Amino acid sequence: MKYVVITGGASGMGRATSIKLANNGYHVFSCDIKKNDEEIKNITQIVMDVRDYKSIEKAYSDIEKITNKLDAIINFAGIIMMNSLIEISEEEFRKIYDINVFGAYRVNKIFFNMIKDNKGKIINTTSELAPNKILPFNAIYSISKKASDAYSQGLTMELGLLDIPVITLRPGAVKTPLLIDSDKEMKALNDNTNLYKNTIGKFKHIVDKEQGSGIEASKVANLVYKILNKKHPKHIYSINVSLKLKLLSFLPSKLQIKIFKMILK
Repeated sequence: MKYVVITGGASGMGRATSIKLANNGYHVFSCDIKKNDEEIKNITQIVMDVRDYKSIEKAYSDIEKITNKLDAIINFAGIIMMNSLIEISEEEFRKIYDINVFGAYRVNKIFFNMIKDNKGKIINTTSELAPNKILPFNAIYSISKKASDAYSQGLTMELGLLDIPVITLRPGAVKTPLLIDSDKEMKALNDNTNLYKNTIGKFKHIVDKEQGSGIEASKVANLVYKILNKKHPKHIYSINVSLKLKLLSFLPSKLQIKIFKMILK
């Protein structure tokens, strides 16, 4: 039996991946701030908050009662946030960093001993936005994902010296609860902004079009399964990359600002 830890395992990509692996020879420790109502064979659900060291250490202790070796740590835990960088509170700014960046750092650090001796894999999920230029109102999310992407690539270099593979997974739009959260974030931004009252509605239309091209979470799960079963996986995998966003990223920032002014005003 192979053992994996998955954060954010109760829903979305984490849940889909947990089910895929549980049905294919893995025992999954699905860690999340709350449990999924449906219990599935070979999935052990553990309540864990990636913001809390003690919570992660408690999860480690519980898992250690079953195994002291992991074949993989897969980090899916994350949140989305839309706001303007001038109007966002420091508390909210810290929150998205605490989950999207420090969450994976804490989990990888605490569970490292279970990976080290077993030469297991670490998969960190960032975003297709990570290598692209920053977009308005999505900046706070993109900044956190760029930071988590840089962390993951740094970890790739360092643990590569120890023959421990670290893989960065960059998904585009995926049909998960994050898309619903994105819609809520846009509405909240529209209600609370004082600077962009005439802009948010038009921007939301653009976001909705991009989200409409979202893939099923099962496709991400299938990719993760392939990565785990590759002897020499690539360092970076992308899935469902938006060609429009990729092309836009090649444009100079000055030209991008002009384009957004034309579209959003």
